[in-house]
Amino acid sequence: MSPEPRLLEVRKNVLKQNDVIARALRDRFRAQGTYVISLVSSPGAGKTTFLEKTLTVLRPHYRVAALVGDLATENDALRLARSGAPVRQITTGTLCHLEAAMVENSLKDWKLGQLDLLFIENVGNLVCPASYDLGEDLRLVLLSVTEGEDKPLKYPTIFNGADAAVITKIDLAAAVEFDELTANANIQAVRPGMLVFKVSAKTNEGMDGFLQFLAQTHTRSSQNTPV
Repeated sequence: MSPEPRLLEVRKNVLKQNDVIARALRDRFRAQGTYVISLVSSPGAGKTTFLEKTLTVLRPHYRVAALVGDLATENDALRLARSGAPVRQITTGTLCHLEAAMVENSLKDWKLGQLDLLFIENVGNLVCPASYDLGEDLRLVLLSVTEGEDKPLKYPTIFNGADAAVITKIDLAAAVEFDELTANANIQAVRPGMLVFKVSAKTNEGMDGFLQFLAQTHTRSSQNTPV
């Protein structure tokens, strides 16, 4: 009999299986030249609004698509579809995160070779998604000014596992007395050197800088993709 509690053993097996599928997905994405970006945040951080703006601006220049996870409803998929990009909802039911198998199943009839950029919007949660690799190239963690400055300290794992942070709703910063210096210091305390973007999908403030960063990382990834 295993000395480990059964629940812990099951969890390890689930994560191991997820990692196997995620590695296969990553190989598939790279072979097809599709750059994949995932977004994680707490509920209400403005993730869907930010992604809708990003898809709308990028669509004339790139072949873009999005998968969006939520516990219930297709509301977010309907909002993202206003960008004109192909969008598919993944309804997770009681699960508070996306898993690699869900992503794999949602791509079955999509031709990845016809996509330059694929975005994956995870379920709004700053805990569960941290443990699940989805085969993405870039993971963004979003924090809105209305959530307070200490989120990175409360949820260090999700910030430590992301490649860049995006502070959203920056147009509301003064109204809610958001302390930008403290927020950035908290991010750097968890993940030293982490890139931080301050954006407003409503006023477009900061969006150009973020989109330039995205274009640069996509280009670097394309140059490293074996032919």
